[in-house]
Amino acid sequence: MQDPDKSASYLMAADTKPSLLLQGDTPRLLDEWQSAPVLWDAVRFMVDQRGGIPGQFILTGSAVPKDDAVSHSGTGRISRLMMRPMSLFESLESNGMISLKSLFEGNENLEGFSGLSIEGAAFAITRGGWPASIGDEDGIALQHAVDYVEAIINADVSRVDGVEKNPTRVRALLRSYARNLSTVATIKTIHDDIAMGDTDSSLSDKTISQYLLALDRIFVTENLPAWNPVLRSKTAIRTSVKRHFVDPSIATAVMRLTPSRLLDDFQYFGFLFESLCTRDLRVYAESIDGQVFHYRDASGLESDTVVCLNDGRWAPIEVKLGAKEIEEAAEHLLELKAKVDTKKMREPSFLMILTGTEFAYRRPDGVFVVPIGCLKN
Repeated sequence: MQDPDKSASYLMAADTKPSLLLQGDTPRLLDEWQSAPVLWDAVRFMVDQRGGIPGQFILTGSAVPKDDAVSHSGTGRISRLMMRPMSLFESLESNGMISLKSLFEGNENLEGFSGLSIEGAAFAITRGGWPASIGDEDGIALQHAVDYVEAIINADVSRVDGVEKNPTRVRALLRSYARNLSTVATIKTIHDDIAMGDTDSSLSDKTISQYLLALDRIFVTENLPAWNPVLRSKTAIRTSVKRHFVDPSIATAVMRLTPSRLLDDFQYFGFLFESLCTRDLRVYAESIDGQVFHYRDASGLESDTVVCLNDGRWAPIEVKLGAKEIEEAAEHLLELKAKVDTKKMREPSFLMILTGTEFAYRRPDGVFVVPIGCLKN
């Protein structure tokens, strides 16, 4: 639908008789269908006309259309699938010696060695999981993420809802979001952070919320929801989302950080590494019918991620870049396990610390230590 040679005629056909664009061999792919949202309803109607035969159409798009753009949800005819950037296993930077699925199935024989160095992790974060970047020369690969961010700032975020947005403010918002990556920063926190910078500080909380909604709709941001288990005690569970981009390279691109600069700031490197692991866990969990959350309660106890399968199995996973924090992370995981009311919920399938270290092993207390460079779905 965005072919410059044909888009005008395609849009005219969609406006006058959308069924014309659905003719031809199947499966028929309609790319950037949201440019002509009527195609959604046309596909739904055509599927009904053909007796519900599956696999006839594939609708792909880089943005979510406006809420009132389609008249039918597509329920029963159209299934939705979130396409994510490539995981480290897909980009061949994880050897996949340890399977998340096998851990949920009770495998406790951890044997793995990661060849992904800290320098390699820094490069993977700044390059991102964009397919066009994989295999390119380093400088070109890193530039892809920068180009993507510039397109977001100058065009994409305004095009999604037709509301013009100030590029300077969008850049300031993205930079603030990057500074608050892997945290539960509120809208007010982001507002105050922007106000402390050199940019226009008149960005209201309402405007920030509107901008963030637009970024959600073009799949730039993807927050991690809070997990709400049944606890033995009456400890209050925090429900704030944890801030993440769909890929950590968006953060490094908007901040203009290189792999070498990450190695000079290990504290921020740790937040980016957590975001990288969250991205990969989402890819792996969804392929085995699961979802990813985070946990935090009023006592300060937290788990960076919690993978929950739709059959009720669950596993808390702490993310630690280096080996020095492993002991503390294990204590947190064991404390969380003790807090959950296992009379009303299952026992956790396993407890895991996901790291940037070399070796995978099972600790004497039963906690798994797994390098991200060994993990797959």
